[in-house]
Amino acid sequence: MNEDLIRRMIEASELHGEFVLSSGKTSSVYFDKFRFLTRPDLLRDVAREAAGLLAPGTELLGAPEGAAMLLLAAVSLEAGIPVTVVRKEAKAYGTRAQVEGEVPPGATTTLLEDVSTTGHQVQRAAEVLAAAGAQVARIVLAIDRGGADLLREAGYDVAAVAVLRPAD
Repeated sequence: MNEDLIRRMIEASELHGEFVLSSGKTSSVYFDKFRFLTRPDLLRDVAREAAGLLAPGTELLGAPEGAAMLLLAAVSLEAGIPVTVVRKEAKAYGTRAQVEGEVPPGATTTLLEDVSTTGHQVQRAAEVLAAAGAQVARIVLAIDRGGADLLREAGYDVAAVAVLRPAD
C-alpha cells in the first residue's frame, strides 16, 4: 500500500463528529469521499493506485452510479480501459437500461467503489453486471471501511487502496 497516498486521503477526507452511515449505523469517524474524489491531485493518484490493483486481463471497468463514477472515469483514463455504469434501478425511459455502456459477453471486469462500509451497494452492482454477461474478476475499493469482508464472503476477489476499519 502507498502509505503517503493513504495519509493524504485521510488528511483530506477524515471527519470527526456523529455520523449516520448508509447502513444506518452511527460512527464518530466519517470519510467524505468527495474530499478526495474532487481534488485533481488526489483523484489522479488514487486512480493510478487503483489501476495497479485491477484484475489481470481486465477488459472492462464498472462502478455503481454515484460518486464512484468519478473514480471510474479517472481509472479508465489511466488504464485505457472502457467503462460501464450500473444504475440503482433500470431507468424508466429511453433504453430502460440498468447497465449503461457496452458489456461484451464474458468480459473480464474490475468493479470500482469509492468507500465501502457494508459492501452491499457494490455487491448489488457486481450481481447486475454478472447478469448482463460480465465476468466480475475483482472489486477494487478506494477505501475499505469493512465492506471487503462481506464481498469476500460472497466469493469476490477484493483489493483496496486503503483499509481504514472503524474502531467504533
